[in-house]
Amino acid sequence: MDVFFLIVPSIMIAGILFAMYTVISRSRRATRAWGSGLTAEARCLRTYTTTRTGGGEHRRVTTVLHHVYEFTTREGRAVRFEEENGPGTTLEGDIVTVFYPADRPEQATAHPPAHGRLFAESGCLLVFLGVALAFCVAFMIGAQTEASGWSDVAP
Repeated sequence: MDVFFLIVPSIMIAGILFAMYTVISRSRRATRAWGSGLTAEARCLRTYTTTRTGGGEHRRVTTVLHHVYEFTTREGRAVRFEEENGPGTTLEGDIVTVFYPADRPEQATAHPPAHGRLFAESGCLLVFLGVALAFCVAFMIGAQTEASGWSDVAP
């Protein structure tokens, strides 16, 4: 039973660390694209939504809007990329400005630069995940301490 109190929090810690990596990776990607200074006019080729139904009593439905864009880099290379959570006002056929890093144009973004918002969102998510990580570690330490304390008391 003691192993259960180590395995479950360890799996949760792995998931939390992966989520932290994802948050940092997305932030760096957007910052690189915005900071490169390279822009292009892109055409929205397609928009679609995906939905997920959450479990639980109330069955919450989450809808995510996706856009597929295509643009040509300064070198003449055609690039197509997909982005989530774009504006609902961008429709198929619309022309938008995209920002992209020179070495990886497929990591472009059509989101306008918003460094403060990105910093705030990423910071809040990392703080939340850090608290969850600390709770898991504290739980594991407490479970081990409690288990070793009980073994001293048990006949």
